[in-house]
Amino acid sequence: MSANNCAPVAARTKLGFIDRYLTIWIFIAMLLGVGIGYFIPSTAGFIEGLSKGTTNIPIAIGLILMMYPPLAKVRYEKIPQIFKNLKLVAMSIFITWIVAPFFMFVLAYLFLQNYPHYMTGLILIGIAPCIAMVIVWNELAGGNREYIAGLIGLNSVLQVLLYSGYAYFYLTVMPQFFGMKSFEISITNSQIAQSVFIYLGIPFLAGIISRYTLIKIKGETWYQDKFIPMVSPMTLIALLFTIIVMFSLKGQLIVQIPIDVIRIAIPLVIYFAVMFVITFIMARKLGADYSTNVALSFTATGNNFELAIAVAIGIFGINSGEAFAGVIGPLVEVPALIALVNVAFWFRKKYYTNSTTKNNTINKII
Repeated sequence: MSANNCAPVAARTKLGFIDRYLTIWIFIAMLLGVGIGYFIPSTAGFIEGLSKGTTNIPIAIGLILMMYPPLAKVRYEKIPQIFKNLKLVAMSIFITWIVAPFFMFVLAYLFLQNYPHYMTGLILIGIAPCIAMVIVWNELAGGNREYIAGLIGLNSVLQVLLYSGYAYFYLTVMPQFFGMKSFEISITNSQIAQSVFIYLGIPFLAGIISRYTLIKIKGETWYQDKFIPMVSPMTLIALLFTIIVMFSLKGQLIVQIPIDVIRIAIPLVIYFAVMFVITFIMARKLGADYSTNVALSFTATGNNFELAIAVAIGIFGINSGEAFAGVIGPLVEVPALIALVNVAFWFRKKYYTNSTTKNNTINKII
């Protein structure tokens, strides 16, 4: 993933072969994962066996390696600056923690009320804002790295504090208002904190330590010109690996019950599209520049599927409908958010023609 620091919008560097066809590689990885899971059924059992508690080790490794390069590029000393515009931060919290969970609940009710297990799975997704892959989407769309790091740090703390309460409210209290059976669910804050630390804390710490240690030893020029280009390809490789692993877990079910995949996919697609567009419009009206707007919009749009899947597996079991809905989540999220990366570029061209993008590539993903 190439970078073009403080480059004007009009100037576009040529993407490399791998980056240029990123969307194709992602779809190939998805098909490969489904194919492995379908034609080699024992693969799913093998991958599931590589788990400790509710954490799947291969997926955890893939996510950590995927997030490390973007987090190694973050200028952490600039993160406090994001809180200077309290309106944008307040808007982000409101959309992420008030609008998003309620909107996902409504969509789950409208589309899946006759499929309570899938409905529960979608609700678990809706109450978990993304703290992992959002870093990658932000990177691809030319978002502000420091802003996204600050937002996911804030959401990580809120996730530890609020997730169990949100799960109780949206699965036990809210269904009663719609004349539905309530669901009993139990998850402790320590379980959530463990998930947050594994998927976010480890790559965050690695990024901070490597940045300040290596700059002190080798200098900032070496770090930016040598080290960052060396580790940057790790994001794409780890992303493709993670996609293959996640999709292979449910390869057979995806092929055997494609209608159920579509049932789950429809509300998710609506959710991603509406959340992104609404957030982008609101942030622009509040004066956010393009790179900040991208960080805000993808933060509001993405979800923490890793946590949702872990909770679904831990409470309902690996073969449950709740877990299946959780796994279908990234199947829909990956192509949907890749499409939204291109929507972001279109919005930039339409609304930010004379602005300057910051810290990231400004190239369109084909």
